[in-house]
Amino acid sequence: MEHPAAPAYSRQAQLDAFNRLLDILDDLREKCPWDRKQTMETLRHLTIEETYELSEAILTQDMPEIKKELGDVLLHLVFYAKIASEKGAFDLAEVLNAQCDKLVFRHPHIYGDAKAETEEEVKQNWESLKLKEGNKSVLEGVPSSLPSMVKAMRIQEKARGVGFDWDEPSKVWEKVEEELAEFKAEFDKPHLTPEDKAHATAELGDVFFSLINFARFLDLNPEEALAKTNQKFIKRFQYLEKAAAAQGKKLSEMTLAEMDVYWEQAKTQP
Repeated sequence: MEHPAAPAYSRQAQLDAFNRLLDILDDLREKCPWDRKQTMETLRHLTIEETYELSEAILTQDMPEIKKELGDVLLHLVFYAKIASEKGAFDLAEVLNAQCDKLVFRHPHIYGDAKAETEEEVKQNWESLKLKEGNKSVLEGVPSSLPSMVKAMRIQEKARGVGFDWDEPSKVWEKVEEELAEFKAEFDKPHLTPEDKAHATAELGDVFFSLINFARFLDLNPEEALAKTNQKFIKRFQYLEKAAAAQGKKLSEMTLAEMDVYWEQAKTQP
């Protein structure tokens, strides 16, 4: 399994490395008890985990970690194709050729006579072509298992692709304020019945959906925004824990005012 050295980043170097991966996977599938035992079902949850780890590395802009996680994800993709080929369903070449065919078909402004001068025109062409492929709804391509925030973003993007969208940001923000008011009306009661909570939950969903829509309209990614806020909170809270421990204190025994002193200090940390 020798592969001649090639200049880094050259097309041949990339092909050689990919061929090496295929050779190694063939060996592992034949000789390693763990790899031999794997199925698409057993790999599924691991793939999801690896994808989230890649996402985390991208958010922190950690290039060495991104390289590592890309390798893990790529291995999983090749592994699925390997398992499928063993079942006689399809092989990696069919996967790649089908993807290439789809890319060519969905980019007629590159490989055909269609015109698309802007990103928005490309997206509109994309959605109309997907309907020609047999999709009955532009929303069919949104996986039902997506996390709710990501799913809301994709739903809104696809609706926008066929022209179903607001005209200007001010109208979108008016919708946010309208939904906030409706949500406040539901929980602003002395006692909440189960029915009240159900209504409040529905209104809260509308608030989230409208805020995500507003963020999308401003070309902001709400998933990325919340992920970064989560990271920021974790960092500051862990600073609070360490600072309190250094003073021989436990958070559970401190007042909120005492904890807030350390929290304000955490905000000044790089």
